[in-house]
Amino acid sequence: MAMAELAMKQEDPRTPDVTALLRAHLQFAAEQSPEEHVHALDIGGLLDESVTFFSARDDGLLLGVGALKMLDDSHGELKSIHTAERARGRGVGRAVVDHLVDVARGRGVTRLSLETGTMEAFAPSRALYKSVGFEVSEPFGDYWENEYSVCMTMELA
Repeated sequence: MAMAELAMKQEDPRTPDVTALLRAHLQFAAEQSPEEHVHALDIGGLLDESVTFFSARDDGLLLGVGALKMLDDSHGELKSIHTAERARGRGVGRAVVDHLVDVARGRGVTRLSLETGTMEAFAPSRALYKSVGFEVSEPFGDYWENEYSVCMTMELA
């Protein structure tokens, strides 16, 4: 799949195929982390006015999702990044993250942060974020230091 075929667009998370992929995202998080350490947003959280939700589609087929949550005028958080199992290893996650970084830059965000798991199942995500320029950071917002989470941040020029 050429990335030129991947269409990134703002989308309603209540769209049926999106809801199904988000359900898989929440299930994955719940299987890997204790309940109190699952920070993935549900549909209601993704509908918050501070959140802009995007889908990644190839000829209409949903391959990935991601969201940008504005914490304040200059600090954004990446949320709900998930690639459909059938599309893993094809650059979809990277395309979603790159799109969210571009959207954040376009909004004048100077700091972009995220939280992800420390377990082995999250290693591909951590590697992706590091390759884009995120570095491990202190907890931000409502996150706290714990063995199940790692926070990462990136300063945007």
